[in-house]
Amino acid sequence: MADQDAPRALEDQVLTRTENGVLWITLNRPEVANSITPDQRNYIIDLLAEANSSFEVRAVVLTATGKFFCTGADLRTPRAAVVRPADVPERVLGDARRMMLTGAIRLMTAIMDCEKPVIAAVPGTAAGIGAHMAFASDLVIAADTAKFIEVFVRRGLVCDGLGTYMLPRLIGLQKTKELVFFGDDISAQKAAELGLVNKVVPAAELESATKEWAERLASSPTKSIMMNKWLINRSLDVDRATIAHDEAWAVELITQTEDSKEGVASFVERRAPNFRGY
Repeated sequence: MADQDAPRALEDQVLTRTENGVLWITLNRPEVANSITPDQRNYIIDLLAEANSSFEVRAVVLTATGKFFCTGADLRTPRAAVVRPADVPERVLGDARRMMLTGAIRLMTAIMDCEKPVIAAVPGTAAGIGAHMAFASDLVIAADTAKFIEVFVRRGLVCDGLGTYMLPRLIGLQKTKELVFFGDDISAQKAAELGLVNKVVPAAELESATKEWAERLASSPTKSIMMNKWLINRSLDVDRATIAHDEAWAVELITQTEDSKEGVASFVERRAPNFRGY
């Protein structure tokens, strides 16, 4: 008989399937509110990297099983042992910084820089870096039972996982300070009003609503979406002259793709386009 207390395989903790051009990545540890371990985090980063070069994957969905989306990092996970001289303390200056740069920040970067459009389908509570996984996604669909929490202040911590980068750009400085300073729960509907969520649907309709958008994206011109995503994400960090040249080069590049040629041909021939993703 298998040991029921034995840890589950990573592929069972993060479920994956690809259907109709959509890669579904599902956090699957509802018993711990889908808090995320370093191994899970690194696995998701690898999946997103693989999606970049995959011809089969043309859109990505991040979601979760159970009542929670993700309640942040699993703080119960023991850190890997580091060999230190006997007189060196357990933690020294630089350790936490390095952990963040190679951990949560790398995960958010992988989501934001994914070459395929990423939809977060949020079934329930998204807290800490769980909320930031949703905000890093290109589109967010939330169940009406979901809530979002900038939980860090409740633990005496600093907002991390690029939260202080994303939130001011999404909702402005004052609202960001309100969410971060107080750490209050906000409902899915409130998050939509603030601009953090694109669509709120009944919980029973979350998967179907997500599937509709994801498969629509998966049948779209993938490289066009990739270039538009890059331009939009970059636009808030550069000046007008830079984005003007970026757009000009993007047009130069995208018109060389097969989907761009198909889009023009279908318009001239008055038929629906058949985009193939390259």
